[in-house]
Amino acid sequence: MEHTIDAQNKKLGRLATEVAVILMGKNRPDFVRNAIPDIKLKVLNASKISVTNKKMDQKVYKNYSGYPGGLKERSMKKVVADKGMRETLRIAVRGMLPKNKLRDQMMKNLIIKE
Repeated sequence: MEHTIDAQNKKLGRLATEVAVILMGKNRPDFVRNAIPDIKLKVLNASKISVTNKKMDQKVYKNYSGYPGGLKERSMKKVVADKGMRETLRIAVRGMLPKNKLRDQMMKNLIIKE
């Protein structure tokens, strides 16, 4: 089954929750936690997501390698400049999915178009 969402003029967090719910299958009557629904989700116009300038400056994405001094911090503005708005949406949706073996498989069902 295929779903399509138009991201134009939608807030990043609200859109990410909507996408995460569909990817988990929580909007379906046959929802079970231990199975991935047969859903392909396309998000269109990701570059037109509504984000304030304050959030672009203040939002920080952190990665830690596990080694001393291995904490890397990037602002949202830098992430958007390097990889585009689709990367911020991907990170937001990934954080809203359950942290288990199924998360990577659910993320493969998400297609984000600029």
